[in-house]
Amino acid sequence: MHINPYGEAPVRLAIDLAVDPPATADALVARCRAAGVEIPAGDVDLGAVRTFVDAWLGVVDAADSADRAARLNALLAAASAYPRVTDHAGDGWHVHYRAADLPLAGVLRALISVGTALHLTGRGMHRLGRCLVAECRTPFADFSRTGRQRYCSPGCANRDAVRRHRASRTPAGRASHQAQDPVAG
Repeated sequence: MHINPYGEAPVRLAIDLAVDPPATADALVARCRAAGVEIPAGDVDLGAVRTFVDAWLGVVDAADSADRAARLNALLAAASAYPRVTDHAGDGWHVHYRAADLPLAGVLRALISVGTALHLTGRGMHRLGRCLVAECRTPFADFSRTGRQRYCSPGCANRDAVRRHRASRTPAGRASHQAQDPVAG
């Protein structure tokens, strides 16, 4: 079975590149290789990938589904090429949503844009976000079964739960909690 590279993996790579941007072209190549993308890169690619990831974060930060779709459609238009069937590596026939011989930045633009479109249309337009912890705000993609992820990591979720619990133990916190849930009194 050939795994479709246009699903979850490109969105995870986008998050990785956004959260911890590579400092050099060699670091970018190593991160892409670890994600299964084997294409050489130079400093031009590094700058183009940074610019693209910044634009992709606009999709993450969109105000609503319509805005998110418009921003993603702009990325897709910039990455568009006719889909084609290929067995370029001799490992099985599969579909590429990009032109042949693109530099690494162009390949990532196509992979991540199409991967994000498939992720959002397949799982829900709300499945990208920023961590609710004000000091964090790290972007995340929600791959959970329930689609209710609100934090970038279990660590942030736990810290916020502890903070809410401690706040509810103070007189002001109890009054606020009771005002929100009068039955809990």
